[in-house]
Amino acid sequence: MSGGLYVENLSKAYGGLAVSRDISLTLVPGARAALIGPNGAGKTTFINLVTGLVAPSAGRIRIGERDVTRTSAAARVRLGLARTFQMSRLFAGMAAREHLGLAILQRQGRARRLFGRLRHMAPVQAEIGRLLAQFGIAEIGDRKAESLAYGERRLLEIAIALALEPKILLLDEPAAGVPQSETWRILAALETLPDDLAVLIVEHDMDLVFRFARRIIVLAEGRVIFSGTPADAAADAAVREAYLGSYAHVRGRA
Repeated sequence: MSGGLYVENLSKAYGGLAVSRDISLTLVPGARAALIGPNGAGKTTFINLVTGLVAPSAGRIRIGERDVTRTSAAARVRLGLARTFQMSRLFAGMAAREHLGLAILQRQGRARRLFGRLRHMAPVQAEIGRLLAQFGIAEIGDRKAESLAYGERRLLEIAIALALEPKILLLDEPAAGVPQSETWRILAALETLPDDLAVLIVEHDMDLVFRFARRIIVLAEGRVIFSGTPADAAADAAVREAYLGSYAHVRGRA
């Protein structure tokens, strides 16, 4: 069990209300997976459990050989687990370049040295430039987050997560709020991610999901009801009824 994310029989209940039920999931290095399901299925709760923002009621979580079930969120980041959030968490008055610099220095254990010194750190500036170029947002480097379009914010958030040099990347609705005409930029960014990085996206944009994922996991009422290839997901009657609906029929005719 070298590298990757291993979730075993994960459950979460609030009183008598079960929101995650006996979920098992494996993300090996290089995985490209999508977690889908209707609103209220428990997708974000699952991400919060895996990343340590919420404590499970039962089950185990491992990063490689390391059991992190009771490990803090910050420690999980240091072990190689990074995420983005459904809602933007950028600092409105901070430039894109500064966000990336902070992430790089955090990875290096030097985050307190950011302000007033970042521009003089040539290796950090070079890495910032590479990340901005990789995600096609070189032109926004000196702009404050509050001035960015929503698609630019999403791309910056993915770049920030990648600056932490994770082994496992969880993206919570990376295309949320992005106009349909701009989602190709999100897909293009995902295609630049390192081949050995394990990636799981939570997403409602089915076109993005089916273009990106090699495996699809479907949640309904906090439980996994399907895990398999995109082709099998589109053909599965239970998945169509629970979530895909007309999208599966359109793909079937394509």
